[in-house]
Amino acid sequence: MVVPASSLVTDPHEICDLLKLPYEQVAAVHARYPLRVSRYFLELACQYGAPLLKQIVPDILELQDTETPADPLNEENLSPTPCLIHKYPDRAVLLVSRECASYCRFCTRKRKVGTSEMSISPALLDEAIRYISNTPAIVDVLISGGDPLMLSDQQLEHILKRIRSIATVRIIRIGTRMPCMLPARITNALVNTLRKYHPLYINLHFNHPAELSPEACAACTTLADAGIPLGSQTVLLRGVNDSAAVLKELFYRLLAARVKPYYLFQADQSRGTSHFRTSINTGQELMQQLIGHVSGMAIPTYALDTPDGNGKIPLGPNYLHEVEEQCVFTTYTGNRGVYPNTLWPDTADKR
Repeated sequence: MVVPASSLVTDPHEICDLLKLPYEQVAAVHARYPLRVSRYFLELACQYGAPLLKQIVPDILELQDTETPADPLNEENLSPTPCLIHKYPDRAVLLVSRECASYCRFCTRKRKVGTSEMSISPALLDEAIRYISNTPAIVDVLISGGDPLMLSDQQLEHILKRIRSIATVRIIRIGTRMPCMLPARITNALVNTLRKYHPLYINLHFNHPAELSPEACAACTTLADAGIPLGSQTVLLRGVNDSAAVLKELFYRLLAARVKPYYLFQADQSRGTSHFRTSINTGQELMQQLIGHVSGMAIPTYALDTPDGNGKIPLGPNYLHEVEEQCVFTTYTGNRGVYPNTLWPDTADKR
């Protein structure tokens, strides 16, 4: 692990002493779902309060949520090899690390990230990369985990070099929360490694405007200056960012940091995380308060990654009321209008 252990908090005693929390409850959650938070983000969260602390501090509600599926996206059954998820025909997720700088309490892979349940080894990675090489339909590889940037630059480059050598792979993406959780990990040496493997994209993860500290923004700048396109996959979280004002500020701050708001995800139905979920109605109402009122560049796709591995669907508010020979719609201002849904000149081709 490239991240020094001294930069991470893993002892429930330390968290409880700092935040005046009941040790027995935090320790009980930690025994099932491990605790880890970077000292950087813990200090930031203590300055800002609940919206950041809720994301990293164990909550007894995690243990009370027992009926929710452990693997809501059916990833285990979509894994032809242990380190690979192949859900969509042309894309695959390569799991290269089981650790993160901070363990988010709402994590989709909460069942195994940070635990021995997640098996990653050189032999398993060889098997996964061999599968990608033997499956020419896969043109887009997302490197994920855990957080891939928990690996050393050398380990990461070894993986990138092997994937880039597969002729049928056109795009490489890395999913990381490191600029948010431990921005010091984004070094010039790391960036010089990454820039060798373009076209390379990075999916970041910011949930609240307070996370875009000067250090986090500087990390984003370092990546962007290397020509790496950045997008943020935000999760809609109750008590964290379920407010149009908070989301608006987050999305504008992301754009200022040269990060495109990419997805706003409805929280997955993952065991131990149900207390974070909003209703879909809430998400649609929030999007309706944003669309048309902020720059289109600041609007992500509000989406649900559907249960059982059936893929993502957009959940945006519905502005259409009728689509026959005319399209009847309501605008973002509430005005009603029509648009002709016919072809000119009239032909048999109705496309």
